[in-house]
Amino acid sequence: MSLTVLAIDDSRTIREMLNAALSEAGFLVHLAVDGQDGLDKLDEAAPDVVITDINMPKLDGFGFIEGARARQDTRAVPILVLTTESAADLKARARDAGATGWIVKPFDEMRLISAIQRVAGLRAAG
Repeated sequence: MSLTVLAIDDSRTIREMLNAALSEAGFLVHLAVDGQDGLDKLDEAAPDVVITDINMPKLDGFGFIEGARARQDTRAVPILVLTTESAADLKARARDAGATGWIVKPFDEMRLISAIQRVAGLRAAG
């Protein structure tokens, strides 16, 4: 069974890179352009894992994480933050909002795929 990933990033280039890398790894990928679009696509995508940027228009990654965690059906879905940010206070804020992990851009494809498989396995085991 392949994993379904919802990738949220306002950069078209990053969305295309994620789509290519994750599709090639066998994941079913849904894309969203910002946090609000991500929340709107949660039902349709029914993701096993979400990857979100932090700095986005309309609704940032923190807002997306809080919105996803407030919903019963997505409360336990692992959320990986993929961002250029690396400040400890932002990591702590994301963790407090409900993020599962943090990956700094530019990302290594194999490490990202491994992280997705790891957090999806944690959910399956939980």
